Amino acid sequence: IFNQQSNFDIKNPLTTFSTRNLEDQLRPVAMHIILDFIWTRVRKDLKKRFLVLDEAWYLMKYQDSASFVHGIAKRARKYYLALTTATQDVQDFLSTDYGKAILSNSSIQMLLKQSPTEIDLVSQIFYLSDQEKQLLLSANVGEGLFFAGQSHVSMKVLAAPFEHKLITSNPEEVLKRQQEEAIMNPTQTPVFNPTPQTPAPAQLAPITNQQFPGFQSPPPAPGIINQPIAQPAPIIPVNELIK
Repeated sequence: IFNQQSNFDIKNPLTTFSTRNLEDQLRPVAMHIILDFIWTRVRKDLKKRFLVLDEAWYLMKYQDSASFVHGIAKRARKYYLALTTATQDVQDFLSTDYGKAILSNSSIQMLLKQSPTEIDLVSQIFYLSDQEKQLLLSANVGEGLFFAGQSHVSMKVLAAPFEHKLITSNPEEVLKRQQEEAIMNPTQTPVFNPTPQTPAPAQLAPITNQQFPGFQSPPPAPGIINQPIAQPAPIIPVNELIK
């Protein structure tokens, strides 16, 4: 991915690595490199940290990256690190041995709405009752089950208004926000305001035979006096007009 050492300063308080424009085949590799960088920083400087690994299914698809995430999950407590993995499909973890080991090492699990094709497998792994199965099948956005040890309780996640505005990915809400921002911050175009004292239009002086020998001026039209201009019209720079 990188043909030479980067010249970016990654010691800032906030550093963002974007993988949005990478191909699907390269995104797991890039996430692996970024995660390795974070893991190196965690082991080098011991302090309390919280690592969130969203879209973890990118890494769980491949054995090498899944093994790397499993190693972090096993050793995170040693380095004062709390690890959270999130994925849209729990099958991504249940289909591999590394994923099952990560689930078994987690002290807290949260399950949101599940599809009917996977609810039986989820029920076997998490020992769900019939009521809990129906709750996960009919859950709305943010509703689900919270697991802490052997305790199972229903939950509903409510985001603060400013949090919802920042993290929402609903296309309707994103489009509405963009339209509101366009109304509040319209594009400013420069307006040309001429000065009150608009100069008189320039007049053309007639060509005379003194300027061009042998040239005969045509006779003036009736009612028009063909008279040279005493002084040419002043030339005003464009920047003065803009002022």
